[in-house]
Amino acid sequence: MDLSAARRPSAGTLSRRSALAGLAGILGISATACSSGTAGGSTSGSEGAAGFPLELANCEATLTFDAPPQRIVLLESAPVTTLDGIGVLDRVVARAGVFPPGYYDEELDARVEEIPTLSDDIDASGHLQISQEMVIAQTPDIVFGLPDGVTREAMADAGAQVVVQDIYCGTDDERASFETLYSTIATYGRIFDHAQEAEDLTAALTDRVTAVSESAEALRTTTAAVLYPSLGGGPLYTYGAGSMVTAQLDALGIENVFADTAERVFEISSEPLLAADPDVLIVLYQGEGDGSDVTAEMTTQDQLTGLRAVQDEAVLPLLFNFAEPASPLVVEGLERIHEWLLEIEG
Repeated sequence: MDLSAARRPSAGTLSRRSALAGLAGILGISATACSSGTAGGSTSGSEGAAGFPLELANCEATLTFDAPPQRIVLLESAPVTTLDGIGVLDRVVARAGVFPPGYYDEELDARVEEIPTLSDDIDASGHLQISQEMVIAQTPDIVFGLPDGVTREAMADAGAQVVVQDIYCGTDDERASFETLYSTIATYGRIFDHAQEAEDLTAALTDRVTAVSESAEALRTTTAAVLYPSLGGGPLYTYGAGSMVTAQLDALGIENVFADTAERVFEISSEPLLAADPDVLIVLYQGEGDGSDVTAEMTTQDQLTGLRAVQDEAVLPLLFNFAEPASPLVVEGLERIHEWLLEIEG
């Protein structure tokens, strides 16, 4: 997810309205069909598609789809590769926020750039600035993301269902795994009546995860921490068991030194990080560039130069959506982390 879906966490679990700027989570995966049919092959969104009307539990809400949605508005970047992977990205009529080209290959980036932009106005804390009237004017029937100023109720009155990443709901009781991603893809497949495309995408991603996991058995790195530094001297955050970064490290056979915390993301001081002293650091960042400026600022402002990873230059800047939330980009992120570890281990 990009800066447009930003929320800031409290000291406890995340709530939907107070999650960290730039942090995202997973789509709700509990869905039941109101009719007796089940979602089958693609029907191009025609009325009477099998499995519709469809009810979908998403955070505190129950979404209802009378037919597969045809007009998508993106208020976050995270869904792009899933929508593309199941063949419905051409239904996106507008987008808002930041969609870094570093996430996509040249062809996909060109298609994303062709989507009309409603707003790329991001405040200093990473929040998308947009009015819900601007969103409603696009006559969507589905909206991904719920920035401040946009409500489910207003969107529903205008005929649009809002899909929020489940991570915003404060569900911190389960350890994330790649099954989280596969369930998300399956849910997208149900929403758009592209179940077969969702299965094919999951199969391809599963093969890639398996290949990395098998190759990673030879890695010598044993511990890691994944950090999200706030710019301008703000708090430092790290990731616990509920984050997809833990799923990535598990696949690599590496211990997330903060995975004993159930929360997905939480504020951390330098002391416990220095005490854990992980072999490597992965630093998540947003926007343009290679992230080296972000890591340099972080290690300076948080007095982390004493960490072995910093001294050994074992610090990887990684664009946020390559680690969070659950999308095909986290598989590419897994591959990138693996390649980087092979390089630094020589």
